[in-house]
Amino acid sequence: MGISEIILIAVGLAMDAFAVSICKGLSMKKMSWKKAIIVGLYFGIFQALMPVIGYFLGTTFQSLVTSIDHWIAFILLALIGGNMLKEAFSNETEHCNDKVDFKTMAVLAVATSIDALAVGITFAFLETNILISAVLIGVITFILSLIGVKIGNKFGAKYEQRAEIIGGLILILMGFKILLEHLGIL
Repeated sequence: MGISEIILIAVGLAMDAFAVSICKGLSMKKMSWKKAIIVGLYFGIFQALMPVIGYFLGTTFQSLVTSIDHWIAFILLALIGGNMLKEAFSNETEHCNDKVDFKTMAVLAVATSIDALAVGITFAFLETNILISAVLIGVITFILSLIGVKIGNKFGAKYEQRAEIIGGLILILMGFKILLEHLGIL
């Protein structure tokens, strides 16, 4: 997997954190860069750590699933992307607050990075460089989270649904690309 593909996956994974960051910014009466950096750090660090954990889980069981690894990668990415699309079109509204304490942010960071764990398993099957991948995912998530807080504070929830849709579509398309490459179609 090349750098451009890893960057696309990183952007896709970051969209959950971006959407929650918009929510955080929306709840701030006045833009706080300190809070924005805290939000970005939580999301970026968790998004970077989860693929590493998934990678080590994947390498542990890789010999058992080598013949079907591309199907597993496709299914995981399609499920994650599909779930993001479902959430984007759901009528449920998220409760927003501007708290950035450990308890609040740790729960949000884990919730938005679970999909990165599954992507880490996929990276193991595809023998992707996990260090480069984790750093790119973490940095991109951090930057998009900062931007999300600013957008939320400035424009409200206008872009939250679009972020979820774009992220979901990117992950589904990357899943199809992996499957088609392994089947020899691309």
